[in-house]
Amino acid sequence: MGRIVVFGAGGRAGRRVVAEAAGRGHEVTAVVRDPGRHEGLAREGVRVVAGDVTDASSVAAVAAGQDAAVQAAARMDMPAEAFYAAAARALVEGLAQAGVRRLVAVGVGSLLEVAPGVRLADTPGFPGDARAFSLGHAAELPVYEESGLDWVVLAPPPVFLDEEADRTGRYRISDGRVPDATAGGPVFSFADLAVAVVDEAGDGRHHRVQVAVSY
Repeated sequence: MGRIVVFGAGGRAGRRVVAEAAGRGHEVTAVVRDPGRHEGLAREGVRVVAGDVTDASSVAAVAAGQDAAVQAAARMDMPAEAFYAAAARALVEGLAQAGVRRLVAVGVGSLLEVAPGVRLADTPGFPGDARAFSLGHAAELPVYEESGLDWVVLAPPPVFLDEEADRTGRYRISDGRVPDATAGGPVFSFADLAVAVVDEAGDGRHHRVQVAVSY
């Protein structure tokens, strides 16, 4: 089994990635800003530590000895572009210092395309606040592209994911377009997003690209 460090382990996606990875027998380092607020993460195979994904030295320290990293962190108390750009830069530098090449990042579906060269966030009528967050999230992509990391960004559908649904283990990965939705079908869940993330952290089937993950 492998060793995976998860940044943003206390968030909706991060918590499920930690549980999924630990459930498969991986050794997990769960990185949060305040471990005292996330005692529920502790379980067999999980080490909860304090860390700052926007600080390269902190990234290097918590990532030492790991096989892969997962970026699921978000910050709502600072501009999205400032956070995601800083986090991407710190991950590139810190993971290199730690000798970790594989990075799986959780993206946003609004950056997927609805037509060639047209992202959902760029379409007329797309909400302004959501567009600002999306463009902030996009700031990480050029940083990863210029790095030597073996990275992939998994973008779930542009909807509110199901936080309650149980894990099915079912998902599909497609290209950088918004995936077609089946009328009346289930909403993609955080639990199955976590399955895809841990699969990519271990197998690494997609490289240096943003792809869509959905049912």
